[in-house]
Amino acid sequence: MFDMRPVGYVIGLLVTALSVTMLPPLMVDLAEGQGEWHVFAESFIVTMMSGVMISMACRNGVKEGLTIQQTFLLTTGVWVALPIFGAIPFVLGATEARFVDAFFEAMSGLTTTGSTVFSGLDTLPKGLLLWRGILQWLGGIGIIVVAMVFLPELRVGGMQIFKAEAFDTMGKILPRASEIASQISVIYIAITMACMLSYVTVGMSLFDATVHALTTVSTGGFSNYDASFGTFSGPAEYVASVFMVLAALPFVRYVQMVNGNRMALFRDSQVRGFLWVIGTLVVVTSVTLLHVFPHHWEQAVREALFNITSIISGTGYASVDYMAWGPFLIMIFFFIGLIGGCAGSTACSVKIFRYQLLFASIRAQLQRIRSPHGVFTPRYDGRPISEDVLSSVIAFFVFFIISIGALSVALGLTGLDFTTSVSGAATALANIGPGLGDTIGPAGNFATLNDTAKWLLAVAMLVGRLEILAVYAILTVRFWRG
Repeated sequence: MFDMRPVGYVIGLLVTALSVTMLPPLMVDLAEGQGEWHVFAESFIVTMMSGVMISMACRNGVKEGLTIQQTFLLTTGVWVALPIFGAIPFVLGATEARFVDAFFEAMSGLTTTGSTVFSGLDTLPKGLLLWRGILQWLGGIGIIVVAMVFLPELRVGGMQIFKAEAFDTMGKILPRASEIASQISVIYIAITMACMLSYVTVGMSLFDATVHALTTVSTGGFSNYDASFGTFSGPAEYVASVFMVLAALPFVRYVQMVNGNRMALFRDSQVRGFLWVIGTLVVVTSVTLLHVFPHHWEQAVREALFNITSIISGTGYASVDYMAWGPFLIMIFFFIGLIGGCAGSTACSVKIFRYQLLFASIRAQLQRIRSPHGVFTPRYDGRPISEDVLSSVIAFFVFFIISIGALSVALGLTGLDFTTSVSGAATALANIGPGLGDTIGPAGNFATLNDTAKWLLAVAMLVGRLEILAVYAILTVRFWRG
């Protein structure tokens, strides 16, 4: 019989930990003196008690390691449970959100998608704004640990190619995860602090700098303002661009650099590929803006750099309404959102390494066609790519495309127009943030969507953040039999 207790025990501990993160917003609201602090006090008590009771009820089932089935279920279950409790402050707070909206916002935060159903952000209590930032920051570091520890072991979407770098963990998942997380956490916190100080230096208030640092380094994209990053301009856009890129690079390389391998980051082919793609797209977008719109060259480069980096990393900030840039650039923004950053980063979407593996396989196949008697082996970073990795990558692409198509149809059946349906499906599964069109584009939000569409998109955010296959696996009969 499948033992759920080890899974419940870990989820209970994480829910308890989530309750502790409600204390900073409580203290901010208490300092503001607006009477909103009780929202987080009540949320803290409910979440803390629930987490403690869940963990205590499942404690007698704790074992040294987790089975494959338990690991799959834990990986998915955490991202279901935490948004439920993360939604409580939105229900009780000034937003007075219905649960569907509160859950959507919390799921968007923890998966670092950045889509929002709230308007009037400029006037919300600071505690709620900080809570949105904290959710994304926690989701950012959480997905790094998942990508480095769990997904390689689960052989999901080609992630097993990073198994040696994520360390051998099967059988001792939780102790090893703690060791890896402690190293990554220090680097993650250091980058966040550097981002916050940089924002302060270029003129942001301390509060804005703190929240935007949390949502920049997590590549989440929640802002304190309805205008998103359009509230700021100039130097702040350059700062954000730098830290969005840093957050979209593999954190295991930072660990290696700290431990003495100074060139680890620059020897990674996915890092070089990611930077090359950004550079090329920024040049193309800048030139287009200069020729089509009356932009000064510095403005064109700045807006292109910021918005390209924001979308390709999955951050989802917008400094301008790029829907007004014409169909050519709109299509660029749609497709670059499906590229993503590097594996083992806070970035989302398909990830650059999967495209590199796919192109390596295509190149080898073309060579075999030209020279039938030759032996051509696809390689990644100088290493041969095994058949199981290639199969996993191809399966990921197939499921990703099918998922976008199926979700687009489902959203269309709820009454949404074609552009909203397709871009909404893509932005949810790729965890980008804004979609296209007047409704969910960079100048809009998801508030006006019907409840069914919101539930579909919330589930899609979860599926996309956990690399799709990790979630689909637990829906099979064979999984439960195993």
